[in-house]
Amino acid sequence: MSELTIAGVLARAAEESPDMEAVVDGDVRVTYAELRNRVREATGAFIGAGVEPGDRIAIWAPNSLSWIVAVLGALGARATLVPLNTRFKGDEARWPLSKARVKVLFVEDGFLGIDYPAMLGLDESGAIPGLPELEAVVTFNGAARPGVVTWSEFTGEAASGEEADARAAAVEPGDVADILFTSGTTGRPKGVMCTHEQNVRTYNAWTGRTGVRAGDRYLIVNPMFHSFGYKAGVLACVLKRATMVLQRTFDVPETLRLIEREKITVLPGPPTIYTSLLDAPGRGERDLSSLRLAVTGAADVPVALVRRIKTELFPQVVTAYGLTESSGTVTACSVGDDDETIATTCGRPIADVEVAIVDEKGEPVPAGADGEVLVRGYNVMAGYLDDPEATAAAVRDGWLYTGDRGRLDERGNLAITGRTKEMFVVGGFNVYPAEVEDVLARHDAVAESGVVGVPDARMGEVGRAYVRLRPEREATAGELIAHCRELLANFKVPREVVFVDDLPKTASGKVRRVELKERP
Repeated sequence: MSELTIAGVLARAAEESPDMEAVVDGDVRVTYAELRNRVREATGAFIGAGVEPGDRIAIWAPNSLSWIVAVLGALGARATLVPLNTRFKGDEARWPLSKARVKVLFVEDGFLGIDYPAMLGLDESGAIPGLPELEAVVTFNGAARPGVVTWSEFTGEAASGEEADARAAAVEPGDVADILFTSGTTGRPKGVMCTHEQNVRTYNAWTGRTGVRAGDRYLIVNPMFHSFGYKAGVLACVLKRATMVLQRTFDVPETLRLIEREKITVLPGPPTIYTSLLDAPGRGERDLSSLRLAVTGAADVPVALVRRIKTELFPQVVTAYGLTESSGTVTACSVGDDDETIATTCGRPIADVEVAIVDEKGEPVPAGADGEVLVRGYNVMAGYLDDPEATAAAVRDGWLYTGDRGRLDERGNLAITGRTKEMFVVGGFNVYPAEVEDVLARHDAVAESGVVGVPDARMGEVGRAYVRLRPEREATAGELIAHCRELLANFKVPREVVFVDDLPKTASGKVRRVELKERP
């Protein structure tokens, strides 16, 4: 079995460290040997359900042992993972399910009080209109109902262990392991395809640079539908034989409790996690001395914050940069870098990956000069799902044109200076203005809008919407925010609405969001 496949990585972990604790999920604890056995059963269940190599399965559920087993089982069956954000509304989830022609969907009933199949339009007959390829919906924890089967029912028709082993051994490094959907500045979200080999090589390099190591106890609070939780979390831990301690949603008292109880050594996350922990009431009453390593990024990190994190929480702090199209990682600092380098840059490219900074003509610029960030290497996506035009626009001559702006210093450290794509980051999650503006346009009082990210002490950035109303129509800020909340995940919802008489435009009539960011 190839060590450049995720199935091969799990097999090696179970063979070499069978008794190492692999996952802690509440009161449930499993070793790497036990995890492999559960995953083997799941792989057999996928085969028994008729899942063929290349079929897509989706998971719309919070961090859990069930999530890990289902995903690793699917990858062992040569299926492809399509993770869905648990905050998505029905329309947001329907698009990736349809575009990827998902065959099996896994959910957790009642998470956040949500009936996920019902949001997709599951009716009393068990049908979900508009998703003809979706053959089964499986609930990890709920009861069977028309159109939904239980995990026990799904695994009840499993193929033999020998068949599961044979399928897992047949996984190829070049097989597409996952399709993560990322929005663009215009149009529908695009599915980014990454292979087993890309993921394994990228997170071997990531763990080597950041210092995650065997025996670490890694608190995965980053959601596993995101590459930070799935790739830099689950995959990184399996690669290094670290223990995954799972938290379903970030809750400061629970995080502090888990750190103390489970002797957590590694806790990656966006800066907002660390500011929340630093300012948490009762922090001094907890024994947090086990903490060793923080890995952050996704937003600007002040030097003062890095120093405070190192003084009060973690001896080691590193920052990194990546995007979905680069398998999640491009650059990272190392634990030996000084505080200013860690705070003001995203570090150097990981092993065997190149970064270039170019001007508007595509020509390289000297160190210290600003330009567009280009990436070349094994980590660059296999392409956008069924979208050769978008793929050709993003990847040219082997270089990924990220749309981000940055500069390289004399030592090769990358600093991100802006986002050409105008994306902003709320608590570690990407928000694309065009998507929010599209939802605002569905309100009958809105003529047009422009959405930008503005600084926020807790979340890093939050959305602000500048809205021009239609003549003789009225709406309040609260009404428009409520309208967005019905159709968008909470992190995408603007926190502010500013009403304007007009919006700045380019010569072609596009809203100039750069000018909006300069407005009060």
